[in-house]
Amino acid sequence: MSIRKSSLLFPRTSNWTGISALGAALLATTAMPSMADEALADLVETVSPSVVTIIAEQEIVPGAAPGQNFDFDGHPFGEFFKRFGAPEGFDAPQRGPAQGLGSGFVMDEAGYIITNHHVVDNASSVTVRLNDDRTYDAEVVGTDPLTDIAVLKIDADTKLQAVELGDSDVIRVGEDVVAIGNPFGLSSTVTTGIVSAKGRNISEGPYAEFIQTDAAINKGNSGGPLFNMDGEVIGVNSAIYSPSGGSVGLGFAVTSNIVEHIAADLRDDGQVSRGWLGVSIQNVSPQLAAALGIDASAGALVSDVVADSPADGVLKQGDVILSFNDEAVDSSGDLPILVGTTKVGTDSTLTVLRDGKEESVTLTIGQHQAASAQVETPFEAEVAGTTMGVTVAPLTETVRAETGVAETVEGVVVTNLKPDSPAEKAGLQRGDVIVKLGNQDTFTPDALKAALDSEKTDPALVLINRGGSQIFVAVELA
Repeated sequence: MSIRKSSLLFPRTSNWTGISALGAALLATTAMPSMADEALADLVETVSPSVVTIIAEQEIVPGAAPGQNFDFDGHPFGEFFKRFGAPEGFDAPQRGPAQGLGSGFVMDEAGYIITNHHVVDNASSVTVRLNDDRTYDAEVVGTDPLTDIAVLKIDADTKLQAVELGDSDVIRVGEDVVAIGNPFGLSSTVTTGIVSAKGRNISEGPYAEFIQTDAAINKGNSGGPLFNMDGEVIGVNSAIYSPSGGSVGLGFAVTSNIVEHIAADLRDDGQVSRGWLGVSIQNVSPQLAAALGIDASAGALVSDVVADSPADGVLKQGDVILSFNDEAVDSSGDLPILVGTTKVGTDSTLTVLRDGKEESVTLTIGQHQAASAQVETPFEAEVAGTTMGVTVAPLTETVRAETGVAETVEGVVVTNLKPDSPAEKAGLQRGDVIVKLGNQDTFTPDALKAALDSEKTDPALVLINRGGSQIFVAVELA
């Protein structure tokens, strides 16, 4: 077999003058900055004065009393003391104040600064250093742990240069973005990349939605702005995914539309007022859709309605919420953000799928209530098994005391599951309370058995209460 050189790579021509001219043009293009480079440099020059360094200090930690175990790392005789103990009367040195560095940006020329909650959390004092190295003591106006946003206030001697918040909903995957901050304390560091994903849920709570970017985000970038190419802030850099602590191209920024709502609320009274429906929701899996007898797998399935909540008497268990105030609800993760950013007292319209038909309902948004802590207690009980592959027990006073199940919850509690049984495959766990199977209440083991015997839908729709929250599961019985 012979190998021939491609004529595309090595053209057979004697017109070397033309090739030289082409090469000269390429060299000229390489040597001259492109219009895109000029635009990026202009953007950075314009917005950089608005990016600040956040210095958060915590109280001095008292030194340990003589005779206690010390951390001798860094001490000249550290290894010796670790092996043989410290000499009598040795006192460990006092630790100085802990200091953390983060980033932020000016949102108002009057001196309001946006950063991350985790940057200033538990800080005894906060200092803001401007781009020109001027420093000011900062007041923490308010913070919101559920979105990791904080608002600070400084009293500067002049008006500050603020940046505008853009519309994070219109940013598209693939668009160029610019991150400016203070990674590892190196102020005014600029990195570029693209939006690599939108609508990320990184388990930071139900009210935060993230833009994913491959612009290098490192420790110290927290609280800094993520800009679009118009110089608008479309996100606040909050988290990274990194096995090593450095950037691996997975940075996450809270969307500017959420930041705008939270920051305005915090500036108003230092607290966040969140809208509340009073329902427990979950995604509609293909199995649940089959059990519900519907075709769609989008929306948020209502698994429980809180008594005396805005949804009480309006929404029902088994409703699938398809839209909220004309905004589509593609999954259960969309609804808390839409409701949480709605002003308390607002009349809102929901489109729900109920008994296979779409209906429009209206309710008044209430004030979000903090969820109470749930206690999970393992327990044992012995009763007859059922065809689901579970062993269940009635909720006697003794069982309630052992499991922590509230008096208001009715059903039978799962005490054991057979390996590879329908119930185990559906995700049931010991401690779950089976409330309904299909449309039948299952307040006793016999009621559960009767519901199984008469159930004609496969998979069967089962309502359970887990740790105080009610969810639907689809159990394949065949």
